[in-house]
Amino acid sequence: MLIVLIIAIVAVLLLGLYYLYTRIRNILFQGKDRSTFPKDERRIRSLLSAVPLALIIVASVIRPYIVVVPVLHLIIFWAILEGIVQIVEFFMNRKKEKDAPSRKAPFWLTGALALGITVVYMLYAYYMAIHVYKTEYTIKTDKDVAPLRIALIADSHIGTCFDGHGFAKHIKTIEEQHPDVLVISGDFVDDDTDKRDMVLACRALGEMETTYGVFYVPGNHDAGYGDSRDFTYDDLLSELRQNGVKVLEDESELVGGQYYIVGRKDRSMLRLPIDRLMMFIDDSYYTIVLNHQPNDYDAEAAAGCDLVLSGHTHGGQMIPIRPIGELIGANDATYGLSTRGNTTFIVTSGIADWAVPYKTGTISEYCIIDIEPN
Repeated sequence: MLIVLIIAIVAVLLLGLYYLYTRIRNILFQGKDRSTFPKDERRIRSLLSAVPLALIIVASVIRPYIVVVPVLHLIIFWAILEGIVQIVEFFMNRKKEKDAPSRKAPFWLTGALALGITVVYMLYAYYMAIHVYKTEYTIKTDKDVAPLRIALIADSHIGTCFDGHGFAKHIKTIEEQHPDVLVISGDFVDDDTDKRDMVLACRALGEMETTYGVFYVPGNHDAGYGDSRDFTYDDLLSELRQNGVKVLEDESELVGGQYYIVGRKDRSMLRLPIDRLMMFIDDSYYTIVLNHQPNDYDAEAAAGCDLVLSGHTHGGQMIPIRPIGELIGANDATYGLSTRGNTTFIVTSGIADWAVPYKTGTISEYCIIDIEPN
């Protein structure tokens, strides 16, 4: 299913680029029939029409996601506007007098409008990615526990929306919420993070004041997908531990005498099943499971987990990724709070983005979760 989706996306992109070329060519020919121009002029204008596409292709090789996303939106907006204009022209011309000339919109109108809408839309998407909101949840429990305030972040992908200093500022903001514990549910870094920013971000975690400390579990990007960055996964874990961050890889730790934080390795790694991790935890304790990818809900509910905190999905990141992901069953949930049996699940949209600083239909956030007894 995923391969089919990738092929479909590539096909749409190629067709879209050809569509873009024909529309730019139409503008350079001033909306007139090309056959009315001399042969040499036709050739020159056609070549000039390909120049913007060549620049787009070169830029896409250098920064693929940054460029491809706006270009795809330009193509979509242009096609929609052109369809609307053609419908309007059809109905306007049906009502015209018999010998009156056909009414047509200026040949450049849809292109100009599409470009303007794309710029505004992508600026909005950029703002939604870099502006971090606070999202609050209150969870009631029948277990005999003292209240606990959890701060949850995931998918910081240091280097995409902010560097190490920017991350430190967000940590200071979260610290002002006076959390008892900060949990990081994966994808702290990725292949584009440099070591300097990674070290600064880890240092910010070490300086954060909480009651019980900072806990981290890995995501699919933390180990890296190649050797392009200047630090290893072991370097990351070492830096986290040096700054007092508790790294949980299929491990659990008692917090406050009443809560167990259970940290799972990422689904992309060789890991233990959740029932093995929960086997020796007494039911009287409240269990908080950190699992980067929200993909094991049935097993986590069956194992008796009380609360499961995930990231990975970025809340869908951009329209229409969320409905497509849900259609193909990419994750058990994409965003927000849900329950299965006695287990509560929360998926955060992440404090940043991967690869592109754009978000639509969702937000960047950190979560404050208050657990309170009934």
